[in-house]
Amino acid sequence: MSLKPREHDRKYGELDQVVRAYTGRTADDDEPLTAYLRHTWRTRPWAIAIAEQQLREYAGNPPGRLRLRLGEFYPVPDVGLPDDEIQGWLIRLADRLKESVESGQAPPPAPPRTRWEWHARFPELAQLLGGWFSQDMPDEFEDHDEALQDYLDTTDSGLIAQLTGEVHDALTLPLEESDYALALDELGMEVDPPEPFTPSGWLADLANRLRQR
Repeated sequence: MSLKPREHDRKYGELDQVVRAYTGRTADDDEPLTAYLRHTWRTRPWAIAIAEQQLREYAGNPPGRLRLRLGEFYPVPDVGLPDDEIQGWLIRLADRLKESVESGQAPPPAPPRTRWEWHARFPELAQLLGGWFSQDMPDEFEDHDEALQDYLDTTDSGLIAQLTGEVHDALTLPLEESDYALALDELGMEVDPPEPFTPSGWLADLANRLRQR
């Protein structure tokens, strides 16, 4: 019997956040866990200890193939390790989380450095860019303005307020123009900003329009 959403969250919810931080990365990459710690210390510091516990419990009771196939366990995504090394990797992650909690040491503030961290820090901006400025935008809207207006017309005002804050937050980051281009790409934008805007210029224009609204 497959896991119900509540049971999944109770057993694997925070483990899932740690492992998702490795999307597109490999197990020997330190940056995803640093990104998880940087963001989670900033927003939900209490969740780090929960992640450690869930990692240890999962590593201590690894699922068999049948139970995985039945959906009774959380399937760890591919991180470039053979199956017999996953358990040790999870334990090493748990040890690093424990060390961070016990020492009280969080990674210093920095702009996001992984796709997971960009989405975790700017969820509503990712929703706007991935939902309204994907590669399908030219087939659905006349231009960027029409796409933005459709978002504004169909989105709850509380989420629009959240987006406004996120855009202003993004503009405070110490980024070069090429970094802003990468940020938009990581957040799901698949079309270029409208002329004559650069990526940061378009974000600044978006911030002004949201503030005026």
